[in-house]
Amino acid sequence: MINPADYIKDNSLRIIVKPGKKQNYVLGYDLEREAVIVEIKAPAQDNKANKEVIKYFYKLLKRHVKIKSGYTSHVKVLLIQ
Repeated sequence: MINPADYIKDNSLRIIVKPGKKQNYVLGYDLEREAVIVEIKAPAQDNKANKEVIKYFYKLLKRHVKIKSGYTSHVKVLLIQ
């Protein structure tokens, strides 16, 4: 598994979310889209996947995380504080 902290630029992290998977897991890095690819257990309905993304990255990075943009998209930008 790659370390997402290596891809934080200006306190932002671009991610591609694949919801509804078996476990939360960082798959890798998409060079073309310049984003970390992550699988999330929660489904993409009722904001569940967004909440799971925030919790998962908080555990990984040990820093506060907010979604800066992409609430309804698979491609999101996280604000890392």
